Amino acid sequence: MPLRASPFAALPRDAGTHFRLFYFAAVARVYRYLSALAAADGGAPLASEFPFLAGYEAELRACEAAAGATGARGVDATAGAGEGEDVTGGAGGPASDADNVAGNDVGIECGPEWWREEIESWEQEAECHLPLRALASELSLTFEERLALVLAGLVEEDIRFGALFAALQEPLSARRPCLGLLGALAAGTPERGAASAGSWHGAALRLAEEGLLLAENRAAPRAEWVTRVPAVVWDALRGQTPRLAADGLWLHGHDEFPALEELVLDERLREKLARVPEVLEGGHVRAVVLRGMAGGGRRTIMGSLARALGRRLLVFKPRGGPKERDDRNAVEDPWRLAGPVATLARAFPVFSIDPAPGETFELPALAGYRGPVGVVMRREGGAAGEAVRHAVTLELPPPAPAHRREVWTRALGPRVNGALDEIAAGFILPLGHVHRAGHAAAAYAALERREHVAAEDVRAACRTLNRQKLDTLAQRLEAGGGWTDLVLDEITAAGLADLERRCRNRERLLPHLGAGFGNSANRGVRALFDGPSGTGKTLAARVLASVLKTDVYRVDLASVVNKYIGETEKNLSQLLARAEELDVILLVDEGDALLTSRTDVKSANDRYANLETNYLLQRLETYEGVVVVTTNAGNRIDQAFQRRFDVLVSFQPPDAQERLLIWRLHLPAEHSVSRGFLEEAAQQCALTGGQIRNAALYATLLAVDGGRGGQVRDEDAEAAVRREYQKAGASCPLRRRGLAGGHGAALEGFLAELG
Repeated sequence: MPLRASPFAALPRDAGTHFRLFYFAAVARVYRYLSALAAADGGAPLASEFPFLAGYEAELRACEAAAGATGARGVDATAGAGEGEDVTGGAGGPASDADNVAGNDVGIECGPEWWREEIESWEQEAECHLPLRALASELSLTFEERLALVLAGLVEEDIRFGALFAALQEPLSARRPCLGLLGALAAGTPERGAASAGSWHGAALRLAEEGLLLAENRAAPRAEWVTRVPAVVWDALRGQTPRLAADGLWLHGHDEFPALEELVLDERLREKLARVPEVLEGGHVRAVVLRGMAGGGRRTIMGSLARALGRRLLVFKPRGGPKERDDRNAVEDPWRLAGPVATLARAFPVFSIDPAPGETFELPALAGYRGPVGVVMRREGGAAGEAVRHAVTLELPPPAPAHRREVWTRALGPRVNGALDEIAAGFILPLGHVHRAGHAAAAYAALERREHVAAEDVRAACRTLNRQKLDTLAQRLEAGGGWTDLVLDEITAAGLADLERRCRNRERLLPHLGAGFGNSANRGVRALFDGPSGTGKTLAARVLASVLKTDVYRVDLASVVNKYIGETEKNLSQLLARAEELDVILLVDEGDALLTSRTDVKSANDRYANLETNYLLQRLETYEGVVVVTTNAGNRIDQAFQRRFDVLVSFQPPDAQERLLIWRLHLPAEHSVSRGFLEEAAQQCALTGGQIRNAALYATLLAVDGGRGGQVRDEDAEAAVRREYQKAGASCPLRRRGLAGGHGAALEGFLAELG
């Protein structure tokens, strides 16, 4: 402790005051330089040319004689304003704060050592987080290096310094200080600035290496490099929450996340998480990697860890590695901002990455940061690099039904009423999605003026979840109808009943499996629909989604299969991961294109095609959702795939009785097609269900176009049947109708005689 009281002792101990002390220390250093420059030139001080300096000068000179005394008047926060002007020149700065900067007057003659000693004395009594002090404690920056950083940013606080800097470094027109001027200002005199230019170059370069200072126009001589403090760094230095304009950076406060013991998690995982802060602070490891589904609460868990560490949470979603180019310091690269922001805001930086299967994301050490880091990612891919060289990895398992029920209860509150069991069992979502969907479902119920939330509200809320990535690779089909809308044989109907039963009990089944299953079983359901085209495979998938009260997405194979090596696996990974996280039914139509039998490797194409098949085989083993694969060439599917399917349903073309039922289901209620024609068409025309649907649609079109509405007649139905045969390139077995008079009547009479 100092022998005398600090002149700043009465000031509040907060980050804003600490910044203002450094700010006026920097201004004092600038004014010492200007005074020395005027004395050397034998001219008038620059204050006459730049009137705003008079305000700063008057305040700094106010009590030079009493610089070492206590209890005197201090440096006002509006120093430099002069005759009521704003010190910021409209840009915001110290003048915007009503608090005084100092408890005593200090003059220009108080040298650099006095400022350093008094600021350090004031710091000793401050128990809160001070960003400028964190630079010293965590990055070992000296007082002079921190002062140089503030000197470089004076123009960010008071725009009038820009004109002064431009005048001092002519012929350079930059309004920010160049490296040479920064060294001279920091030294306090032109002579010392020139003598110590090398050391100040080194200090500025170190600030640039830590991401605290950007050096522009690096092709120019080093002394002419223009320096700039990134806006987010300057905000953090002032003790404010940085306005993160850089893509992929999000800063969260302590109060946004629950304590670790309040998390709804598996008990073993929660116990491990409770020990992570101690392990990180003890230096045993420097990183924690959390793997699990997106939307499963990974960010919340990391936020709770940050809270336990006494830090805020800084989430960084990098779109690529750090930029490697000569002018990288001139660009506010998020990689270079994440470290300084984490140090200045006392935050726990967490990388959110999503590497593809077989891909390793390289994570370099963060410049400007020395503390622990976190990584959240899915189960696939890897992370490597300096940042995770010493890391502990934790797996976030799918939530247990009891945990999911608890989160549904918290999210829906009293509005859930008696639908809780149905909602908790029917919507198997990660816990993060449960929380978001619960709040949205309550809003949907309120829109319908209903007091209690129903399952349809939750279904609508689930569609508001982030589905963009899934929508780019698959198309949502309209689910509807019931099993009675399908005309099926007994074997097919029994297979679909088994599939529905398997889907409804996919979670309740797991606790009752024998010990031999180990960890090989999961809640995923894999079904194969095999049968000719038009036999109702896609329709059955839509009905399955309807009875299970969920959505069904059909895969667009054109957007999944890619000619470039590794891209197909990457697309499949995104598709399957997003589908299981959103708990929708994934329909892979004509899936034999992806599940064909592996072949002998005779070319590079064969080898990479086999790699795609092998990846899909492995991924289906761990898939946690419901996937339905349809094919009309089941013999082409690899036997290893068939073994991995839980349910195989065979669809056969309908027989005559089934075709008659399909006709009656698809014709308008007011049709006038004769029973005889329908029976003849069902007996003689071996059409599939899809072809009958198309024929009924075309026959109705003819009736509507003829002005008869839904009054479909025999000739309309006959024309529609013949059209289907023409499309198939086959001859229609129906006898021709509607021939009346002339040669038609004679021909019918002749044929009747022959009969």
